[in-house]
Amino acid sequence: MDDVIAVTPTAGATEAPQRAPRGFVPRLGLANFGLYAALMTPVIVTLALRVAEVAPQAKESTLGLVLGVGAILALIANPLAGRLSDRTRSRFGRRRPWLVGGTVVGIVGLAVIAFVPSVPALVIGWAVVQTGFNAVYAALMATIPDQVPENVRGTASGAIGTSVTAAVLAGSGIAALSSDARVMFLLPAALTVGLVGWFTVRLRDRRLDTAPEPFSIKEFFGSLAFNPVSAPDFGWAWLTKFLVMFGSVAPMTYLAYYVPFRMGLDPAATAGIVAGMIAAGYAVQSLTALLGGWVSDRFGRRKPFVIGSGVIVALGLAVLAAAPDLLWIAVAQLVLSIGGGLFYAVDMAMITQVLPDQRNPAKDLGVVNIANALPQSLMPMIAPFVLATGDGRNYPLLFGIAAAAALAGAVLVGRIKGIR
Repeated sequence: MDDVIAVTPTAGATEAPQRAPRGFVPRLGLANFGLYAALMTPVIVTLALRVAEVAPQAKESTLGLVLGVGAILALIANPLAGRLSDRTRSRFGRRRPWLVGGTVVGIVGLAVIAFVPSVPALVIGWAVVQTGFNAVYAALMATIPDQVPENVRGTASGAIGTSVTAAVLAGSGIAALSSDARVMFLLPAALTVGLVGWFTVRLRDRRLDTAPEPFSIKEFFGSLAFNPVSAPDFGWAWLTKFLVMFGSVAPMTYLAYYVPFRMGLDPAATAGIVAGMIAAGYAVQSLTALLGGWVSDRFGRRKPFVIGSGVIVALGLAVLAAAPDLLWIAVAQLVLSIGGGLFYAVDMAMITQVLPDQRNPAKDLGVVNIANALPQSLMPMIAPFVLATGDGRNYPLLFGIAAAAALAGAVLVGRIKGIR
């Protein structure tokens, strides 16, 4: 295990890193891959299959309950774990205890889902998974400002974007290996143990030598929010992320419904087509994120990538809304994937440069995750009302609202003063 760096900060401050430790960015990307393989595989397919096995007569409502409870826990656990991580005094460092503890908790939750065939077990198990793995995610993201200089954070952001999309592809492949719940849930968990474990062992963590103030109710609620007046750059960055993510969610969520509606295809044909488009799109997005992060660091610019991302996502949504055939739907997916990749290329680099407290970053990075998760909850809530207008399937209006959100994000990034 690499040495723990002892610091004697004011309320836990750390010095800005001069250069990233050797091999840190690849290990960070692989750790995120391992984490998301275990977290996203159930979201994509395996949790739905398990719910259908346990509660076949009420699978839709049961899945909604399981995912809804998990989403609430994720929104709370991420910023709260981040705040506690910033305050952690341990001879093992600030982040390492949360990486290890969160991994153990998440795997326990997956084991409950895999071995206990009941609805309460699924609800509790997925809540435990979200709580544990979001603590891991909070600690992982905090290592970026801890370990990586600002001028190379685009590469780190691109590595994370690539790892997330690669994990989605790997999750789909894992789901196809076996219908046994133990394999579907515990095989991704093995990836998490191996890759997050390797990252944790090699991490040159920072340690607090001064005791923080006692944790209070005020601290708890403060973990879930920030003051946009005292930190305007961070507020605009948060809003930009929320809007671009909101614009990107609609096509992924509703593609499986839109293709048969637009093309008149049967469900069996639709499944294969949509799966192929999503797989190709994620591959393009991964490559775009990796290349874009490198280019962003080379030129020292973040804003052009966010602006380009919002514009390209809006263009892709416009093409999708008007697509006359499958070829144009595929073109739209390609355009959307490029736009998403550009955003992932600089997303974390941009955010980490405008954190309100660079010395204690994990709490605010947890709040940032709300901007990532909230659109994924809001879009399914809003979409039925939008689609119900007109002929009852008003996809052009839905995609138009999403495009407007992405464009708004592209415009508002100009309000951030602290980045170029």
